[in-house]
Amino acid sequence: MSYPRQMRNFLVVYNRRTGANAVREFPEGCGREAIRERFAQERLHRGDPDIEVVVLGSSSREELMRTHSRYFRSAEEILEHAST
Repeated sequence: MSYPRQMRNFLVVYNRRTGANAVREFPEGCGREAIRERFAQERLHRGDPDIEVVVLGSSSREELMRTHSRYFRSAEEILEHAST
């Protein structure tokens, strides 16, 4: 028998140029808080085309890193990927 996984929300602020990221986890049931924080971060980074702000749902940070790996690449990996 399989049980449903808890879905958490993760706010990711990602710098496309450098590969730097900031990740904040919100527990299940805090989706509205995650979205409010996303809007606040978008206002903070308005005008910077290198910054991407997203809220993603996942059962764990490890799963998030597997399914959305582009947000967790180093600057070297970004350059390597761009040259292929």
